Amino acid sequence: MRLPNPLYGVYERHLAAQLTPTSVPRHIGVILDGNRRWARSLGASASTGHRRGADKIADLLGWSEEVGVEVVTLWMLSTDNLSRDPAELAELLGIIGEAVTSLAETRRWRLQVMGALELLPADAAATLRAAEASTADVVGLHVNVAVGYGGRHEIAEAVRSILRENAGNGTSLEDLAESFDVEHIAEHLYTKGQPDPDLVIRTSGEQRLGGFLLWQSAHSEFYFCEAYWPDFRRVDFLRALRSYAARERRLGR
Repeated sequence: MRLPNPLYGVYERHLAAQLTPTSVPRHIGVILDGNRRWARSLGASASTGHRRGADKIADLLGWSEEVGVEVVTLWMLSTDNLSRDPAELAELLGIIGEAVTSLAETRRWRLQVMGALELLPADAAATLRAAEASTADVVGLHVNVAVGYGGRHEIAEAVRSILRENAGNGTSLEDLAESFDVEHIAEHLYTKGQPDPDLVIRTSGEQRLGGFLLWQSAHSEFYFCEAYWPDFRRVDFLRALRSYAARERRLGR
């Protein structure tokens, strides 16, 4: 439902009034999908869509702060995306680097980069690491920036880390197998120490995770929005929170 502009403010206030501190998710994961399709619908270039999508991120983080969200995870580039046309990928990585650097320069949010940075060009990885380091002392909304990220890759890397750690300690595979449990995996994920996402939002109408936070989202609620990411509005965000608040969370029980 698209409301005339003059009614947005009234409707947004109505939605916001329905939220309470206890109904707001602590951690929201967002799949920023639809930039290229948004651009294609306007006859514009893919880079135009990616830049418009990058400009939307600060709005989302501001909305999250307003309602009391503690952690936001943004999926900006998947491991599958690394196989795109080299020219498009290089341009996209440049846009992502500029966007993350801009977020860091605001000093409003603490950034954490997560993903297989070793698979990225060295200059792109260095830009992301520099942005992360520059916000290490920032207190406030924690923002995970997932670039070169894939859920399967994350789990495989967690297992490799566990094996290396135990090999270094002289633990045999047999002993490790006897003591191994799910917490070992959780403690070696990119998001270790953070609450699992309560709500995962995907834009563009696609109704699948595509490998996003596979381990962490076992008990998450999902919200699929028809709007392409560049068109995602505060009213869409508040609708997602209202939908989340109305659900009875069983958490596997």
